[in-house]
Amino acid sequence: MKALITSGGRGTRLRPLTHTQNKHLIPIANKPILHYAIEKVVDAGITEIGIVTNQEACEVVEGIGDGSRWGVNITYIPQEAPLGLAHVVKISEDFIGKDSFIFYLGDNMVVGDVKRFIDAFEQDSVNCYLTLSRVKDPERFGVPEIQGNRIVRVEEKPRVPKSQFAVAGIYIYDHHIFEAVNNIQPSARGELEISDAHQYLIDHGYKIGFSEITGWWKDTGKPIDLLEANRLILEHYEPQIDGEVDDKSFLAGPVTIGKGSRIVDSNIRGPVIIGNNTVIENSYIGPFTSIYDDCIVRNSEVEFSIVLNQCQIIDVGIRLESCLLGNDVQIMQAHGKPRTHKFMIGDQSRVELV
Repeated sequence: MKALITSGGRGTRLRPLTHTQNKHLIPIANKPILHYAIEKVVDAGITEIGIVTNQEACEVVEGIGDGSRWGVNITYIPQEAPLGLAHVVKISEDFIGKDSFIFYLGDNMVVGDVKRFIDAFEQDSVNCYLTLSRVKDPERFGVPEIQGNRIVRVEEKPRVPKSQFAVAGIYIYDHHIFEAVNNIQPSARGELEISDAHQYLIDHGYKIGFSEITGWWKDTGKPIDLLEANRLILEHYEPQIDGEVDDKSFLAGPVTIGKGSRIVDSNIRGPVIIGNNTVIENSYIGPFTSIYDDCIVRNSEVEFSIVLNQCQIIDVGIRLESCLLGNDVQIMQAHGKPRTHKFMIGDQSRVELV
């Protein structure tokens, strides 16, 4: 069994963060999203991993490396353009060969191991195994039509979904998937759709197994999805204090503080994770917040937010909530006159004022 993991895509719904950063490397609970996918397949006992990259692959290759930190071998497979998930599978045939493999979308998050799905694939002797998740907006995903204990159809982003399930971003295949991806045609949007490949397998009599993901699954395609995934990871995080906390500070609930960080006269209500060499001073950090390395939060309040490297939040008179702050962002109280709001905002940014 091998693994194939995606790391490309434009991440348009996460702009402006993804103007300068691959969305798969955005940290959730201070760890890049892509690391979670790699760890899941490693925990399942897989040692040969292919990672499909886009043309701007250097950031992923430099950030992930050759796999030695996880004790695995990683092969990078370039995709010249975002031509669909079935195209991702198609260009990976040389890497996969005749082996079975788990296909894992690198921007998806799931609680629990994935070995249970691999075991079911093998025990049921199926050609394709799909994981399903009940969602509020199935029209965003590939949607299965289920009759009895069989999937009879899979439709990509249907206007009228035939069920409340999405085909989640974890698939398991044998080599027959290559027959499918090599015989389907591009959709109206010019992509080889993985849902069409699944429908090909169904139409040609191949065995499709499936099960519902218990617990939770997130496709981190939108800002609120990142925040929700951050919340869910922090709920299961084991707290650890490696930094300094002074006597005037109060910590409640699970809180993780990295090396070289200092908490001064502040109130932190977990679950919260704070990275290395970060200073929190005379501030409140509320639940479900991740603050990365080399940040300063002073005389301010932050809750249910993700704050990346080298950010400064200083003397802000209102609580920041549901925020995504990219690297090297500064939010601070203006001094002097005239008292005005001053912004330097990149393309496709979002600002809400009260």
